[in-house]
Amino acid sequence: MKKTIVSLSILALILTSCGKGTDPYLVQNQNVGLLTDSTQVKELKTIYANDSLISPIAGDEFSGSLNTIEVYEKGGKHLLSIIPKQLLDSTSTISSIKFKDARFKTDKGITSNSTFGDIKKNYTITKIQNSFKSASIFVKESDAFFLIDKKELPAEFRFDMQKTIEATNIPETAKVKHFILGW
Repeated sequence: MKKTIVSLSILALILTSCGKGTDPYLVQNQNVGLLTDSTQVKELKTIYANDSLISPIAGDEFSGSLNTIEVYEKGGKHLLSIIPKQLLDSTSTISSIKFKDARFKTDKGITSNSTFGDIKKNYTITKIQNSFKSASIFVKESDAFFLIDKKELPAEFRFDMQKTIEATNIPETAKVKHFILGW
């Protein structure tokens, strides 16, 4: 009986470990590749062992910056900007991730090369926030939000941060500049 249980356990372990690997570019609500909402800053060196990390240094906490950790491929391509919840704390988890590389995509296929029309087709827009340089598009089905450069908007919205932007004011062809996942 014990041999049967052990054999079945080993077989189950082999079958589950033979599944396809994690897509390092798939952005989901709880994870991005091997990053999860509980990943600690100290684990980034292991997760991105084949890439370059640029971390803030002690003393930067007074510079007014967000102490962003930048992730670059070895070839120099900027992949991500990661903002921890606590400044300069290696045990801190991640607050948000800004995706710089177009290979990162949501589970519905939206990337930084997508358009506002793509977002409208795949998501329910819940809010559009007007900021200095961009319009932030928030959606119901995801913890990600999408930034559209104000240069893509009609002139009347480019310089007025008080003006309310509606979905009908954004051209379908307006390109996503970046998107951000917040935890």
